[in-house]
Amino acid sequence: MSEIDPITLAQELIRRPSVTPADEGALDVLQSVLKPLGFECTRLKFEEVDNLYAQYGDGAPHFCFAGHTDVVPAGDVASWSSPPFEAAVKNSALWGRGAADMKGAIAAFAAASARAIHKGAVTGSLSFLITGDEEGPAVNGTRKMLGWLKERSIKIDHCLVGEPSNPEIMGDMIKVGRRGSINCWLTVTGVQGHVAYPHRADNPIPPLMRKLLHLSETPLDEGYERFQPSSLQVTDIHIGNPAHNVIPEKATARFNIRFNPNWTGESIEAWLRKQLDDLASTLNATYHLETIVSGEAFLTTDAKFLGLIADCVEEKVGRRPEFSTSGGTSDARFIKDHAPVAEFGLVGATMHKTDEHVAVSDINLLSDIYETIISRYYQQRGARP
Repeated sequence: MSEIDPITLAQELIRRPSVTPADEGALDVLQSVLKPLGFECTRLKFEEVDNLYAQYGDGAPHFCFAGHTDVVPAGDVASWSSPPFEAAVKNSALWGRGAADMKGAIAAFAAASARAIHKGAVTGSLSFLITGDEEGPAVNGTRKMLGWLKERSIKIDHCLVGEPSNPEIMGDMIKVGRRGSINCWLTVTGVQGHVAYPHRADNPIPPLMRKLLHLSETPLDEGYERFQPSSLQVTDIHIGNPAHNVIPEKATARFNIRFNPNWTGESIEAWLRKQLDDLASTLNATYHLETIVSGEAFLTTDAKFLGLIADCVEEKVGRRPEFSTSGGTSDARFIKDHAPVAEFGLVGATMHKTDEHVAVSDINLLSDIYETIISRYYQQRGARP
């Protein structure tokens, strides 16, 4: 069995401009290296999104690697020092969109899997759950794939997501949970009128501003174990009024709340409506609130699993990684309902930026870490029917 070079594979993946929801052959590249290893590969297409589930072996324990081949747009291509989908190696680094987030990690896990399988270390099931919809709406990817697995009674015991978890250097951080996220649209309705006759109108902008100020200045909590305090941030105010002499009828604001496990999406919406109802009666202003919960907060508490990952990282880099819940959301928010999940990947300092890149040595190091994690996982857990 020939080994997989993670750098070459990462380059091949980056050269497929798989900007969400396009695949452009990225999953074909991954499938082409997994099938010869003995993985049974199944393509799962939901609407316009292509996904890949690949499994080696059967029975328990079942260790799953989850990730995504879709990437964010490159932006102004002229601003890149190398074309974003050329996958150039220079100055000891691999450059290109997706190098850090997260084609480099996918290549590293594929290489690690090949080595572990060659050594006979995989004594249960090993799988890849790879979506093309993580950077987009996240509707037709991981969530539906997990539903597909459940329908077929395929149980994952533990999952590692290859998101770029390290802020600055390899071994910095393992993500052991994520804050929840709720997107909100608040509209205040008044009465349109001429600015010279304000008594004949009802301007919705001042009450909207007062509501936003109250919400943003009211602490939600003081934090939670491994979590910072929940945070409300206003992201947009839209009036859409082209006239300078007209008081508008409506004013709308958009805001997001990142919340810790003190809250659920349902409870934080109830809190919002209570605050807004109280203000509406005081300000005599009608409002309408729309919300979408894009993920619930969670914290992985499987100490044995997290300890295994931390031990393997420490063994390879010489220091103990921090357990953290910082950052945005990831598809771990869906996986946590099916299995204990953690995130560990490359350094994320340049993800989503112009000139995204990662050190070649970091990809090779991550391959070594992943191989150690795979081997030790089955050593500790043992094969079961």
